[in-house]
Amino acid sequence: MKAFALALLLGVSLSACAQSGPAPAAASLPKAADAPASALPPIADGSPEARARAALQALVPGITIDDIGPAPIPGFRQVVAGGAVVYVSDDGKYMFQGSLVDLAKRSDLSEQAMAKVRKRILQSLPEDDRIVFAPKGQTRYTVIVLTDVECGYCRKFHSDIARYNDLGIRVEYLAFPRAGLGSDDYRKMVAVWCAPDRRKALTDAKNDRPVPLAPGCTRTPVDMQYRAGQRMGLEGTPMLLTPEGDFLGGYLPPEQLVKRLAALKANGG
Repeated sequence: MKAFALALLLGVSLSACAQSGPAPAAASLPKAADAPASALPPIADGSPEARARAALQALVPGITIDDIGPAPIPGFRQVVAGGAVVYVSDDGKYMFQGSLVDLAKRSDLSEQAMAKVRKRILQSLPEDDRIVFAPKGQTRYTVIVLTDVECGYCRKFHSDIARYNDLGIRVEYLAFPRAGLGSDDYRKMVAVWCAPDRRKALTDAKNDRPVPLAPGCTRTPVDMQYRAGQRMGLEGTPMLLTPEGDFLGGYLPPEQLVKRLAALKANGG
């Protein structure tokens, strides 16, 4: 969120929430899958939404706006853009940022808005492009994890994957090479997602075993999932989400994750 405010003040694109490397050579890597487009509905000219959109686009040209509509407080529009929630006055002159909390209900309205956008983005990502580790028995919960093959806590999470599954947690991995598109990290993750056995390849990569790029691989979803992570407000890996878009946090040990999911379910999540 601080990065968002700084980006607005400096006029920097919000699409770069992680370090980006040089573009990969087209001849050496498979074609990137198309990123899902924003589902923003048409906005009427002269409306408060149009003024809010224009104000943000003037500050950050090319910014992706994923949602815009009336804020819970009068005189403002609530905007989800660049993985953050901001509030722009209906005349487009003022903006503030931060969690908007309903004190009576003790609920974070900004996080609720972000969760709705995350859910929509997750639903746009094909399930066949995910690397899934499912329980052998009944699935009690499903967790979507944006992961990197080199980050320590991502490796720690994956080292306990059997325990998560034993507790009834289905884990669906999405790729987020934190070093950016075109980096060595990215190339490793492309190789994982291109492998005939993605589950084994992911485990190998997280244990520093080489994963060669499979011959004949013509498409990679890594770019699409990486950009989706940026739009969902990812600031570090791993990022744990429910299919409903609820943010569970970063790394959580198996037993703590079950408690977190049970509490969320008990509260209607």
